[in-house]
Amino acid sequence: MPLLAEAPSLSLTIDLAIAGLAVGSAAALSGIGLVVTYRATGVLNLAQGAQAMIIAYLLRELVVVWHWPVWPAAVLCLLVVAPALGVVLELGIFRPLQRRGAGPAETMVATIGVFILLTGAVVLIWGTGPYADAPALVPSTPFTLPGGHPVRLDTAVQLGVVLALSVLVALVTRFTPFGLRLRAVVDDRALAGLSGVNAGRVSAIGWAFGSFIAGLVGVLLAPNLLLDPYGLSLLVMETMAVAVAGRLRSVGVAVAVGLGLGVIGSELTRLRPGGQVLPLVQAVQSNLFVIALLVVALLPGRLGTGSQAPPARAAAAGRGAPERAAVAAMACTVLLLMPLGFRGADLRSALQVPALALVLLSVVVVTGYGGQVSLGQAGYAGMGALGTGLFISGKVPGVTAMPAVPALLCAVLVTIPLGLLTGWPAIRRRGLALALVTFAVGTAMSRFVFDQPYATTGLTLDRPGFLADDRAFYAAELALLALGVVIVRNLHRRRLGRALTALRDHEAGASAAGLNVPWLKVFAFLTGAGLAALGGGLMGLGGRAFNAATFDPLQGLLWFAAVVVAGADSALGAVLAAALLVGLDAGTTAGLSTVVVGALAVAIGRLPGGLAGWVAGLGAGVGAGVGTGVGTGVGTGAGSSLPPPRVSRAARAPRSSQAQLSPLGQRVRARIARREAPGRARS
Repeated sequence: MPLLAEAPSLSLTIDLAIAGLAVGSAAALSGIGLVVTYRATGVLNLAQGAQAMIIAYLLRELVVVWHWPVWPAAVLCLLVVAPALGVVLELGIFRPLQRRGAGPAETMVATIGVFILLTGAVVLIWGTGPYADAPALVPSTPFTLPGGHPVRLDTAVQLGVVLALSVLVALVTRFTPFGLRLRAVVDDRALAGLSGVNAGRVSAIGWAFGSFIAGLVGVLLAPNLLLDPYGLSLLVMETMAVAVAGRLRSVGVAVAVGLGLGVIGSELTRLRPGGQVLPLVQAVQSNLFVIALLVVALLPGRLGTGSQAPPARAAAAGRGAPERAAVAAMACTVLLLMPLGFRGADLRSALQVPALALVLLSVVVVTGYGGQVSLGQAGYAGMGALGTGLFISGKVPGVTAMPAVPALLCAVLVTIPLGLLTGWPAIRRRGLALALVTFAVGTAMSRFVFDQPYATTGLTLDRPGFLADDRAFYAAELALLALGVVIVRNLHRRRLGRALTALRDHEAGASAAGLNVPWLKVFAFLTGAGLAALGGGLMGLGGRAFNAATFDPLQGLLWFAAVVVAGADSALGAVLAAALLVGLDAGTTAGLSTVVVGALAVAIGRLPGGLAGWVAGLGAGVGAGVGTGVGTGVGTGAGSSLPPPRVSRAARAPRSSQAQLSPLGQRVRARIARREAPGRARS
């Protein structure tokens, strides 16, 4: 009897494992592309999901709209367009960065820029509506294995492609002249160049192959999903766990982890606990790759520490800098006051600007001031909005329903300690490793909290009576934003701000100088979590509802790139970035702001310090020629892998001895000059 009872269970286990190979093989394919691209170029391609998405959209356009046969359209998309896209990215974006010695941080921002740019382009061209008619390269016809286990034809073909590509990569890497050149470039790019290896050609081939794999993943996954600009690209990005598990070097490990996670996720569908636990188990099963990404990113030694944050704005310190700062502040003030004269839909759209500016201020504190890369601030903003709704609705156990203002305050206070989720890992990580941890934390918040009915059903975010009018609420938002800007700018100017700047510019030097580096990192993330929660709560109250899509992980990437583009250590830059994101989409076409931010992020290598640094450089260049040059940006201190910002010709002129002195030194010099003046007069 036990044997008869176990037979159906064993058969079900085998069937579920076979079904899990469909998702696992797609993740393994994505891992192959990431590993090969990284080994050939040294770049972790965070834009691979967007590349997969745009190739899937193009194939659908050719087959469904233009009525091409499937296979000729697939050949054009996968063998021509996808590799060409990879080569264009390498030649136009990443090779110039490599030639001028850009560090991992700038390269990471460029890949995020490509991701955002391609996503925005798809939104502009095809819109945000999902498509359920993506063409399939291979039909899903089932056939039966020995033992009676059904297998879909497309799953079998997909698994065969994974195994074939794995063997091909291994053979090419070990037994061909190109593989020898590839290994030489991976070991030491400069030495390989001196030995006659064309490193640029190797990188171009790596990008072409990686882009081909990305396109293949997109067209294989799209028929099984609703094709939209965000779902597919985010799913592919989550599978980055398989490449990180293989230390971005081992194709075999990436394939094994991808297939294993796919099988485990499928087997977890057998668990059907009752009560409130079921939604959580289902969330774990459907987001196993998110959990894996968080785990492998936290494991020591999986990724190098790299450099710290991307370059901040370059602050001009020459004559006229205070006047330019005053003009910028006045321009921001006028820009923020204008919506008070708006009505209707225009005023409701403008409600998002001050709230979003507070969220972006959190990125300024964490990245611009503290030098720590954070891609998960959207998660903390969402916790602020969700917490506000929970407190107002009386859904917090043991707490009665409360008005909106105390609810917002309580949500911020509860969210601040959650900053330890990213602040604590930041103690031992930075650069790319920290970026993946923060992205995984933000994605986990979205998947396990914001998307779950048990946390979001029955919420109300009603404003108090004196803020029910949109104009009154906007005025209250402006007051909170002004308070946030004052606090952030004063923080930057005081002793604690100088300590954060030292941490940003040279972490080892700051530690050697006696600064408590772990505490500074945790403080930056706690402060950032509080600001993001305040902005997120205002977003929820402004829209009178909690919308999980507003705090999607991809929004975190967009917000991070917008702050970097505006100038990572500029409080006013955060305000301008918020106005840019909201104003462009509200006043023109949805998705335009994404394209603009993505294009500027791609060009960040030619705009060291962002737009604020570029404007400051122009101001210094037209000055009287007695400037002190361009200030140090994030990651440009001694020992950093980032090059110093470009300095204008006027700033490279010899500085006067007066300009070299500190304010205290200038006062001492003036006092000595006054004392010497009577002696000179007598002589």
